[in-house]
Amino acid sequence: MNLKEVWNQYKGAIIGIIIAILILITRLHDLILAIIVLVLGALVGNYVQQNKEDVKTKLKTFIDKM
Repeated sequence: MNLKEVWNQYKGAIIGIIIAILILITRLHDLILAIIVLVLGALVGNYVQQNKEDVKTKLKTFIDKM
């Protein structure tokens, strides 16, 4: 197998590895993780606000089971 065949077969993995190495070297993973946590928090907050009664009953049944 020559280099061109390896590149054509595994170019997605190779590019992914290069991007992962760059993220780890530049410590961008901390920023990416913070952004993900912020977005998840916003989504959960929005869901709870839109479905207050449903969340309240589910939470009450969950607490009662404990």
